[in-house]
Amino acid sequence: MEHVNVAFSDSEGDVTTLKQRQNNKSDVYGVCCASSGDVPTKTPVGEDVNAHVNDPGLEYGVEDVPPTHLCLVFGLQQVLLSISSTISIPLVVSNNICAGDMELVKSEIMSTFLVMCGVCTILQCVVGVRLPIVQGGCHKFLPAIAALMALERWKCPDLGPGGQVLNADGSNSSLTRTDVWQMRMREIQGGIMLASLVQIFVGCTGLLGILLQFLGPITIVPTISLVGLSLTGVALNFCQKHWGITVLTVGLVFLFALYMRNIRVPFPAYTRDKGCHMTRYPIFKLLPVFLAVVIAWSFCAILTATNVFPTVGEARFARTDVKMAVVDSASWVFFPYPGQWGMPTITIASFMAMFAATITSIIESVGDYYACARISGEAQPPAHAINRGIAIEGFGSLISGAVGSGGATTSYSQNVGAIGFTKVASRAAFIVAGLIFLLSGLIGKVGALLTMMPDPVLGGIVVISFGMVTAVGLSTLSYIDLSSGRNLCIIGSSLLIGLMVPQYFNNNPKAIDTGSEDLDQVLTVLLRTSMFVGGMLAFFLDNTVPGTYEERGILEWRKKADDNSLGGNHTSIYDLPIITPFLRKCGCSRYVPFLPTFNFRVTSPVKYVMKKLRRKKQPAETRQDTKL
Repeated sequence: MEHVNVAFSDSEGDVTTLKQRQNNKSDVYGVCCASSGDVPTKTPVGEDVNAHVNDPGLEYGVEDVPPTHLCLVFGLQQVLLSISSTISIPLVVSNNICAGDMELVKSEIMSTFLVMCGVCTILQCVVGVRLPIVQGGCHKFLPAIAALMALERWKCPDLGPGGQVLNADGSNSSLTRTDVWQMRMREIQGGIMLASLVQIFVGCTGLLGILLQFLGPITIVPTISLVGLSLTGVALNFCQKHWGITVLTVGLVFLFALYMRNIRVPFPAYTRDKGCHMTRYPIFKLLPVFLAVVIAWSFCAILTATNVFPTVGEARFARTDVKMAVVDSASWVFFPYPGQWGMPTITIASFMAMFAATITSIIESVGDYYACARISGEAQPPAHAINRGIAIEGFGSLISGAVGSGGATTSYSQNVGAIGFTKVASRAAFIVAGLIFLLSGLIGKVGALLTMMPDPVLGGIVVISFGMVTAVGLSTLSYIDLSSGRNLCIIGSSLLIGLMVPQYFNNNPKAIDTGSEDLDQVLTVLLRTSMFVGGMLAFFLDNTVPGTYEERGILEWRKKADDNSLGGNHTSIYDLPIITPFLRKCGCSRYVPFLPTFNFRVTSPVKYVMKKLRRKKQPAETRQDTKL
């Protein structure tokens, strides 16, 4: 569970640290006109970090609405935290669909993706799980897209001297460059849309609870880790354009995020009590990637202006003027719409590839919901909020597939973790962040400007992003008994086979020959997807090889989600606006999994064991016989 473990671990640490700082007024962060006295913290102080309601010392709680100017500042801050991860996805996908050198195409895909990030963020905050969560591009789909585009029929064709498309025999093809990339984009669109329908079905029917009973930390470790490990080739493709700039970018991120993270930079601030004064803000901790990109990009601009970078060869991609023409050709207003690249095509191969990524995305999003609630000082999300959040994510990804953004959306854990530092959990601020994403995509020049980022700078950011995905997966090992030979064998074998099998089929694309072309494509795509191979092997072994819940890490892992949060307890922040009072008058709505009145419960074997263990720890005289 990519985001589950890091988010919970981080959030617990953040809550503890914040509690220690509650009596230290100088530790309240503010920027510009932020006021600690404008809106008091609305959540009561909890007695334990595992209680339903904690007091993280927030400046603005989930339902608080900061002043308009502060909403803009807080929203922009959330956008800056996620923009580097978001823009890398359409640029990587553009290379996969044979449009890596078509700058205008990349800018249009970029704009489409930014629009969808904004729409999905707003939907999630308003009618989804209703927690302060940013929806951004999902990296889980990149290995699936790469495996799909590696099929023989989707490999990029050769180009003639004038850029025309050539057939296999070297003759001119009737296809244009536009036809080539749009055909591949439509294949990706169809797979994402079908997989998104499954995600909507899972959220609307409440099947998520059943699926999670069979998923444990041992399954999650290889599934998530292999996402990052399998994308080393993608990172290398960007980095090798100019290793010096790549090293500079990565080094700056390390410097800001690791060595300077505790340095607080003075900024002017204003409060009613103190008036205008200086306060210190942990800018290096909050914006390490953004600062690294700005500095590295500026350095490339200086070397470009002084003609240090050559104008030919791969090193030319470090120049900032290589893609200048795209800004001139991009329109000021770009409005994406369903089918703008043509009618999506549907194949079993594309669906199966995207389906594997969708399941992983669902798991990580559930973890983000719990982490966000904890760090925001709110009760853990009830079943209806989780189900609705997953359904809305599926709906957002469905729209993303329809308009051809080149990927799906999911929740971003870095924005969840930033709540602990910014002290801003306002839902309104995150809605503003969605609006900023939306406007950035609708203004075509913005998307074009982002595509001008030098390739080696993007390579440095991709290295950090993919490395973090791998580390997040490995962090789940903290729940597992690593002294168990059973666990070590399953994890080690799954990781190694998850890397080995896809590499074999990439080197031997015609190894599978069942006599059915469709079946051959499905099996080839799945066996070329590392997270599917490693994840399915770990899933099978973990659920069939004998082992206790404690040994497998399931008991400790499930403790992160309190039983009451799944039992339909009512918490007002998760209620749907306007219609909730009417729903409470309808008795049948208690059986609808995504409505606030949902109150249907099934006790799983894992919860049964956890309850039995809790009863054994109770003194004999205080035990009560209850039916499970």
